[in-house]
Amino acid sequence: MNMAVEPLLIVALAPAITAIILHVVWRSGPCAMPATVALMAFTFGIAGAKIRTEFVKAPIISERLYGVEVAGFIERIEPRSTRGPRVTVAVMTLGRPHRTAQPRRIRVRFLKPIGGILPGDGIRFKATLSPPSLPTLPGDYDFARAAFFQGLGAVGFSAAPPQLAPDLGPPPLVLRVWSAVQRLRQVIGEKIIAAIPGETGALANALMTGERGRVSAATLEAYRDSGLLHILSISGLHMAIMGGSVFVLIRFILAAFPSFALRYPIKKIAAGIAVGAAFSYLVISGTAYATIRAFIMIIIMLLAVALDRPAIALRNVAIAALVILVLVPESLFNVGFQMSFAAVIALVAAYEAWRDARIRRRGGREHGQHLGTLWIAWLFIAGIAGSTLVAGTAVAPFAAFHFHKSQQYSVLANLFAIPICNFVVMPAALASFVALPFGLEAWPLWVMGKGIDAMTWSARTVAALPGAVGRVPAFSTHAFGIMLIGGLWLCIWRGRIRLLGIIAIVVGVALAPFQARPDILIGRDGTLVALRGPDGRLAALPSRGGTFELQRWLEHDGDGRSPAEAQKYPAGSNIYRCDRAGCTARLKSRLVAVSRHPRALDDDCRRADVLILNMPKPPGCVPRGHVVDKASARKFGTHAIYIASNGAIRVQTVADGRGRRPWSEAGFTTPRKALAAIASAPTRWHRRRRTSSRPDIEETDPQFWSD
Repeated sequence: MNMAVEPLLIVALAPAITAIILHVVWRSGPCAMPATVALMAFTFGIAGAKIRTEFVKAPIISERLYGVEVAGFIERIEPRSTRGPRVTVAVMTLGRPHRTAQPRRIRVRFLKPIGGILPGDGIRFKATLSPPSLPTLPGDYDFARAAFFQGLGAVGFSAAPPQLAPDLGPPPLVLRVWSAVQRLRQVIGEKIIAAIPGETGALANALMTGERGRVSAATLEAYRDSGLLHILSISGLHMAIMGGSVFVLIRFILAAFPSFALRYPIKKIAAGIAVGAAFSYLVISGTAYATIRAFIMIIIMLLAVALDRPAIALRNVAIAALVILVLVPESLFNVGFQMSFAAVIALVAAYEAWRDARIRRRGGREHGQHLGTLWIAWLFIAGIAGSTLVAGTAVAPFAAFHFHKSQQYSVLANLFAIPICNFVVMPAALASFVALPFGLEAWPLWVMGKGIDAMTWSARTVAALPGAVGRVPAFSTHAFGIMLIGGLWLCIWRGRIRLLGIIAIVVGVALAPFQARPDILIGRDGTLVALRGPDGRLAALPSRGGTFELQRWLEHDGDGRSPAEAQKYPAGSNIYRCDRAGCTARLKSRLVAVSRHPRALDDDCRRADVLILNMPKPPGCVPRGHVVDKASARKFGTHAIYIASNGAIRVQTVADGRGRRPWSEAGFTTPRKALAAIASAPTRWHRRRRTSSRPDIEETDPQFWSD
């Protein structure tokens, strides 16, 4: 749950200081050490989060800017399968500085190609900029918060390609280093695309450089619906294959020279080289949260191997999580971080339980008798099926909570795709990295492409099966939290006491269907309106915009209909009674009025229990119930209205859930600015029609932030 206001720095640090003093003073007694250490961990987490917030704080524009001139240095270029690329720019100057604060970094979608421009180049262009997008309904994914911790102060688009700006001079040193890495990634990506054109090359680029922008939405959807999207996210599987392959290969080569192997610790040398290879892969792949987690895990595992300690243990996972949360505590709210660690914790816990069971059966001996080839093959297949089942079960609550979906045949898809990824695709990718400096990458990339084609066929085939995707309505954070506590209890504890976690999981699942669903949803501009019909599904009034917003509402409901279908009512339905001036509806004995013309206000203001206006509320309109006009919708964001069985009305807005935090204050329009924007709308309509302001789906949909 979000705090209502941002705490002062001293308020966030005071509990941590108090915990340190208590730890120094209170040393006697059996509970002293555990209690004070737990208190310090809790208070240090609060202090670390606040310090991180102050460290990354940067200006955010407060209003939409049209045709503003921007000059800055390119930090990153992300190609896209449609239209032009998406570019992250470190801002040097921003036009009209008197109107808004100058952000440190912006992200712009160019609608035309920008050939010949590379990361690190200084550019100048005109763009339409907006504050980062707000949640589409209360409690939904908050892109503005994610953008804040990335230093993004604005997002937007530009209809014309940028121009080089040599007058800006050289970029700062840190940016020069980062730009060199981005240029290397871009060069590698271009070589991959040149060797493997089309969708296969885009997927190969995603696996080698982490750049998924060229992959079409249809292919991503197929991988997601089949449960194979994790293959496109560079994480533990890929890092283990890369780092592990280098470790085994180097150790094998060094062991071939007995004089060297007998004098030097070749296992430690191989581990060190493998760490260097894993770090190179981390840098090339774009340093996503899942990749960072996997890199830290592979370092810990290789260090454990070098020190003759168990490489696969829950303590190693805990260390990796601690390191990430200390450095970037906001990653706790990243979907990819949550799902990645959930899968790894479950897999490690299952492996430890299986290993302990084997040791008990064999009287304390870890190694049994020699296994035959068929038995090894059977164990391999069973391992893939079992690991997929364990990992899929672990991430299922996260997929349901964030994406409102479940993949029913993920085990089937992974049984076919994982062996191909392990033995064809990733080894070929490693060979391609080695061959790239010599210009010999064509053959290993060809092999990699054939493996990718087989995986894509598997994804599309499984995704097309009837019932491949299940839709799950949104459920409360309380139910979600109980499920997580039960899952952690089940994984961390040993012995029969761990089975208590199953009870907590069952309780969380049992509470999930009791989440209240809003009866009325009003979009952030006051134009899009949806009511819950007698069949329990949303029925939306036809609206010129808000397609993406309505799509998110339907997903939140677990409704598989398209926005167009949600705006069509069944024959004989009397949900709305409409005329040219607006619509009315009777909902749980309450009258809901949607006024679209001033001539309907007199009657609606007197009779309506809920009045919805796409214009400012006139001073003479004093309704007897709740009113949501265009100014309040723009100020507070999407409104969710709940009507109880006794007729009581409760209103919840996006602003209520976000509070007054550094990433939320700039996202809402003040009443004065909202009224000014509404009054000047006719004079700006022609500009909005020529350049659509629909947000980039990747900036508002958490499914694209789940890697």
